[in-house]
Amino acid sequence: MGRVVIGMDPHKRSATIEVIDERELVLAQGRYGTDTDGYQAMLAAGRQFPDRVWAMEGCNGIGRHIAQRLVADGETVLDMPAKLSARVRVFDTGQGRKTDPVDAHSVAVAGLRRPNLRPVVADDATVAIRLLVDRRDELGRIRTETVSRIHHLLLELIPGGAKKFLTRGQASYLLRTAPAPIGVAAQTRHQLARELIDDLTVIDEKIRAADKHLRELVTAAGSTLTELHGIGPSGAARLIGDIGSIDRFRSAAHFASWNGTAPHRGVIR
Repeated sequence: MGRVVIGMDPHKRSATIEVIDERELVLAQGRYGTDTDGYQAMLAAGRQFPDRVWAMEGCNGIGRHIAQRLVADGETVLDMPAKLSARVRVFDTGQGRKTDPVDAHSVAVAGLRRPNLRPVVADDATVAIRLLVDRRDELGRIRTETVSRIHHLLLELIPGGAKKFLTRGQASYLLRTAPAPIGVAAQTRHQLARELIDDLTVIDEKIRAADKHLRELVTAAGSTLTELHGIGPSGAARLIGDIGSIDRFRSAAHFASWNGTAPHRGVIR
């Protein structure tokens, strides 16, 4: 038996597969859970075919958890662009209606017809960078929300309020020097402002730690992005984390097309 392609339609809790040979003959089908038992059953079903390759959509999204488990178990997994399997689905069915078995079949056929698809590799440092920069962005949003709430409370506690952009030290000073709160409402506002200022202290410490870690990871990656004007550690980390390995792009034009910076020919004079 020649090589087979195992097409997969992954979800959070289940995965549907279809195995086809080089003549697009369906050899096996199945739906499996993504828990330990379901995954092992799916892996065993695939390993019945010695010369095999897995193809799946969403290797960097909904299917990441399955793709990485397969790669860790020594399997070859091809990252299927959604537009390729969509074309096969339309050509084979005459319409674009999606079902799990149809999607698995479309992915398998597309994987058979496009042998040059990018193989999935195990998570590396770029994944760690993306996780950390996502966390850094989240901390930034939390800080903005916290400062906004402090500002709103100080507006009720201090005549004239406070400036929009506050540091932890400034907010603490304003609260200490504010008129003594009179009444249960003012006392509650004062207490909440104090708690939020304490929260802001913790958030700022986490942001500093995240920034330091990002600088270390960007430096360890050997990136020169921070040498460009306007790109700091967070910006460089975002680019490295989102792009991943630059080697997956065949050329500068391929990369420009992927990131949407390639100019339209009709605009060039």
